[in-house]
Amino acid sequence: LALPPGTTLILIGDTHGHLGQSLWLREVGGHEAGPPPPVDLQSERRNGTFVRTQILARHVQACHDVSDGGLLVAITEMALAGNVGVTLTKHADHYFWFGEDQSRYILAVTDPEALLEAAFTASVSAQVIGTSTPPSATPGLTLPGVPTISLAQLRDAHEAFFPAWMGS
Repeated sequence: LALPPGTTLILIGDTHGHLGQSLWLREVGGHEAGPPPPVDLQSERRNGTFVRTQILARHVQACHDVSDGGLLVAITEMALAGNVGVTLTKHADHYFWFGEDQSRYILAVTDPEALLEAAFTASVSAQVIGTSTPPSATPGLTLPGVPTISLAQLRDAHEAFFPAWMGS
């Protein structure tokens, strides 16, 4: 889970931007609507088997499934666990970053070309979406066209959630 510095982030799985019953829709949109994301068991098995195979072959330095909160939440959790910044290079909307589509994983790798080729061979959707920052950089989360959010700000928001939710 802890993201090491100097790795490439690869998204495994297809993104359709499913926001029905998502945390984003509830917390930002202010309502709960739509069905939860559909589950495709063949896709779950194919992508999960691919990721497990890559981990066992030691091609993956860190891995996180994409679930509640979507892709940006998973990446933030990895950055916080590793105390490492992330620069995302994918230009996308909130559907991409916060959709809770199934069968998706974030992999941190040092040889992205080899992993992308292995994914292609296995008929698994994979794309580079960013990098973790080297140890010399100031850690933060950077998205295209958005000012960098420091890890300190992200940690404060992350750690304040439960006390605020519980009313203390």
